[in-house]
Amino acid sequence: MKFSTLQKMLWGLTAIVVVGFIFLQVSIREEQRADAPAFQADFELTDHRGIVQTDEDFAGRWLLVFFGFANCPDVCPTTMAEVAAVMDALGSDAAQVQPLFISIDPERDTPEQLAEFVPAFGANIIGLTGTANQIKRTSETFRVYFEKIEEAASPDGYTMGHSSQLFLFDPQGGYVGAWVYGTPAEEILADLKARMSI
Repeated sequence: MKFSTLQKMLWGLTAIVVVGFIFLQVSIREEQRADAPAFQADFELTDHRGIVQTDEDFAGRWLLVFFGFANCPDVCPTTMAEVAAVMDALGSDAAQVQPLFISIDPERDTPEQLAEFVPAFGANIIGLTGTANQIKRTSETFRVYFEKIEEAASPDGYTMGHSSQLFLFDPQGGYVGAWVYGTPAEEILADLKARMSI
């Protein structure tokens, strides 16, 4: 079937309109993203000493934030050890950084339980927990995943699946970036020091 010159012109104009419409939609979405509020640290939880803490209590300090649980067999203690190594290596600059361990297992991780787990890693790490609703709200704010998984061999018959990245927030509470699980302390330290010196 042959198209007339007029039909070809109409098809060409239609293609231009469609491409223009798609470009406009993409541009609008990019503008909306640029105008969207920045990802901010936002929480109200109880620490391992029984004191209620909010993100505002740490204003002016860099935050290293990790979500995990005290009965975690590998990922959590490994990451906590890396955080402790980073804090030790910071020396006098450590006063500018506050590491936080936020539990995603409020059923077992009471302040008393965290008081046994967190201090083992030193480095002034603060453990935070709360009610199931508080933890859910906090996880949504930080955009982390967690779920309860039945596992007969684990304490109380379950374990927790969860996001394993280590977050960094600036002194204003704004999200800066994250390191994936397994990032060596030396790499975290170099990146953190570079950001702190900007």
